[in-house]
This record gives sequence, C-alpha cells and structure tokens, in this order.
Amino acid sequence: MAVFSARGKAFNQTRQVYLATALAFADTHWSRLRGLLGASPGDFGNGCGLWIVPCHGVHTLAMRFPIDVVYLDRFQTVVYIERDLQPWRLAPVRLQAASVLELPCHTVADTGTALGDKIEIAVAKENH
Repeated sequence: MAVFSARGKAFNQTRQVYLATALAFADTHWSRLRGLLGASPGDFGNGCGLWIVPCHGVHTLAMRFPIDVVYLDRFQTVVYIERDLQPWRLAPVRLQAASVLELPCHTVADTGTALGDKIEIAVAKENH
C-alpha cells in the first residue's frame, strides 16, 4: 500500500482467518485525518488494511473506491460492521467502538467476519 507502510496484521481469532496481512496504522492526529485519501484501488488490494486508533466512525469523502469497515471495542471485539461503504459516504458513529479497521471491499463477506468476533492486531517487529 503506497499511502502507508504496513506495520502489522489483523487476525480474526474466532474464524481463524487473516483480515489483513499488510496492516498500516493511523494512530496520530494527521494519519487519522488522512486515512486512505490518495490511495488508489490498486494500493488497497486483498490483504491490505488500515487500523484507525482511536476511532468511532469514518467517512469516504474524496475516496475513489468502496471499503469494508469493522468497528472494534477496547477488547478488539467486533461491535459493528459496515460492508461496501461507497465513496463520498459517512459511516455511522458508534460510541462503543475504540478503533476501526478499514479493509478492501468484500473482506468481511470473504472471511465470514461477524459481530462478536475477536480480532487480534499483531505489530510487526522492526529489525535494527
């Protein structure tokens, strides 16, 4: 993904399947504000993802492709899912969410991810 560098993975422990193997983090004010702006569909293909922390809701204003959005509580349990969020839309705000995973469209359906699933976010170890 050209917009961000992958720093981890998102694994659905309940379904025993990866949601993202190239997971970027948006954990600063600027990176959360920027989100996926500037990304092309080719930049955000299967296996990619963006974890936005903290986050209660997202938008796709000025984006060029749809995404799946998975809302996680503070225990990284799925509390809400927005499938196929089209460009130029606002996703609902969910106050129980502590973070949000933005994933390529159809990832939720392809992995069977559902409410109540437990997601593990693994941070890649950096080699020095």
